[in-house]
Amino acid sequence: MTGNPEYIELDGKIVNLEALLTDYQRLKESEYHTDRHMQEAIQKIQNADELKPYQAELIRMHEHIERENRRMIILFEGRDAAGKGGTIRRITRYMNEKHYRVVALGKPTNEQRSQWYYQKYVTQFPRGGEIVLFDRSWYNRAMVERVFGFCSETEYENFMKGVIWFEKDLVMQGTILIKLYFSVDKEEQARRFESRKNDALRQWKFSEIDMQAQDRWDDFTDVKYEMLKQTHTIDAPWTIIRSHDKHLARLNAMKVILNAIPYPRYDERIDLTPDPEIKVSGAMELEMMEAEHLQKGRATV
Repeated sequence: MTGNPEYIELDGKIVNLEALLTDYQRLKESEYHTDRHMQEAIQKIQNADELKPYQAELIRMHEHIERENRRMIILFEGRDAAGKGGTIRRITRYMNEKHYRVVALGKPTNEQRSQWYYQKYVTQFPRGGEIVLFDRSWYNRAMVERVFGFCSETEYENFMKGVIWFEKDLVMQGTILIKLYFSVDKEEQARRFESRKNDALRQWKFSEIDMQAQDRWDDFTDVKYEMLKQTHTIDAPWTIIRSHDKHLARLNAMKVILNAIPYPRYDERIDLTPDPEIKVSGAMELEMMEAEHLQKGRATV
């Protein structure tokens, strides 16, 4: 695949020997005492193994982008704890670090507040042959800033009017733009928040904004609907990833990315057809939200 001897083909799958041995050793030395815990550990290894052929395809696609001097931007949006960060880590795990970047911008500085809104994002855009993955993007204005009042009504309206043309021009100039929205239900988000709070290694992921996410659930649903309604376009469509099952979300996100551009496949036998229960078009999501609103009086996702 890449000429790297640490990769081998095992039972028709691309396997990273070092990762496989590390997982095996971790399982062997762990202090699991129940069948349930053992099964969970085995399932994690199996899930990681299932992703490897797609990670190999991502490397091949990335090499094609480098050869063709193309540019790719992938936006990861969605509610807190929807699985964006974990998916990004799996997508980039074996990629050449010299030719991709993960961008997660923090709170804007005073200088950035005085600039054109898109400026801090444009400075992070890919050069030829590079992929940039935005862990939250300019759609902060349509989601978090809108819900918590971090922007004015005028700023919000101007963004919603202008973002369509901004993205249209981006695509016309040859950039491959993929917009992914990770969707999780309220109960699963609450469960993940509780897991974070009780895990000393992941407590840092639980923020002040997270603490209010459950209380502001309906507000986020409303802005999600408006965002999809106004910014799901032919030039820059939204793809919804149902992320209740993290593994299936990661797998299907990879398939969406691999389908975004023709490239010489590494293995033609690999099925790149997304699961329609996991991958939903922005247009279909809008229809379902509208139907649920009519039926129950409010959409819930």
